[in-house]
Amino acid sequence: MFTKTSATVKIIALKKRIRAVPGGTSASKTISILLYLIAKAQSDKTATLTSIVGESFPFIRRGPMRDFLQILKEHNYFKENRWDITNSTYTFETGSKIEFFSVDQSEKVRGARRDRLFINEANNIPFSAFEELEVRTKEFIFLDWNPTNSFWYYEEVKGKRDDVEELTLTYKDNEALSQTIVDSIETRKNRLGWWKVYGLGLLGEVEGRILTNWRIIDEIPHEARLERHCLDFGYTNDETAIVDLYYYNGGYILDEVCYQKGLSNKQIADIILNQRKCLTIADSAEPKSIDEVRSYGVLITGVEKNRGETKSETFVKWSFGVMQGEAISVTKNSVNLLKEYRNLLWATDKDGRLLNVEDPSCKNNAVAAARYGMVSLVPMIQRKDLIASMPRMASSQRKNPAR
Repeated sequence: MFTKTSATVKIIALKKRIRAVPGGTSASKTISILLYLIAKAQSDKTATLTSIVGESFPFIRRGPMRDFLQILKEHNYFKENRWDITNSTYTFETGSKIEFFSVDQSEKVRGARRDRLFINEANNIPFSAFEELEVRTKEFIFLDWNPTNSFWYYEEVKGKRDDVEELTLTYKDNEALSQTIVDSIETRKNRLGWWKVYGLGLLGEVEGRILTNWRIIDEIPHEARLERHCLDFGYTNDETAIVDLYYYNGGYILDEVCYQKGLSNKQIADIILNQRKCLTIADSAEPKSIDEVRSYGVLITGVEKNRGETKSETFVKWSFGVMQGEAISVTKNSVNLLKEYRNLLWATDKDGRLLNVEDPSCKNNAVAAARYGMVSLVPMIQRKDLIASMPRMASSQRKNPAR
């Protein structure tokens, strides 16, 4: 059951038009804003429209929309006939509506006006979309985000308008957190960059991000060539992740196919066999699972992990270097893959020095799968580079023949 917390009380106290809510991990930013918006819709004397908006519809569906529906159901507010699943709109007994859409639905961003607006993870949407939405909103606007880096709010809104107030929330504002999660958060106090952002909810630059500069695209181009199905096994504690890897126009595209706990090897095989036929690269630490998946007719092999293993370079560091050295795009439907990408950090020692392994507290299933597929292509990439250089080599030899 969702309970009233300090975060909820502080959210209710905000009064200005633009209500900015940056904060750390597990601070109950989104849940508290949703609880407030639901309460407003339930008590309206005149029907209103509230829009809840995010980067893409997959993010909305698996984030604030899921939380919204869960809140209604756990409080016994939900009525099936009031939920318009086609238009992602819930109508309350008061006549007020809460709708969900994404900024890549341009007709909705530039369309009808609304009374209230909530932009979830505002740091992931462009300033132009905020402006289009803001001028079409009558009452107030909530923004929330983890302040990992500066973006348009700090540069174009904060300090430049009188109708803005900012509320920073941290895990301490969420009394509903279990002590286990609190302890887990507080073990990272020695990681100053991480702690500043995720512990204290303050603007910073998280140190040690492993991957950067991925581009988000709408869909796989027709001309893209499928190179690999990439597989990382999971079951009870971790999700099984399957990611398709495509080559296109000098770079690579990643597309999340599966991200789910509790899958048997037969179910994994069925998912892969339902895709276009292609070699599957899996974690070689699971030879028994690989053999079983292969027995169902899947063309599969384990990733080779003996590259890059020198005193100064582990397989992990080398393989992430391979990924970072390529131009990578990700489909917008790859929600879990993108979340892992944005939050995947190098581990640190007790003195805060970066190590050559992933932080074990970071989710790394979909990225790990993609990494296995990428490193399996390294010999192909090297051959392409060699072939591309051969005309230059031949030309050089003609100009400077051996004597």
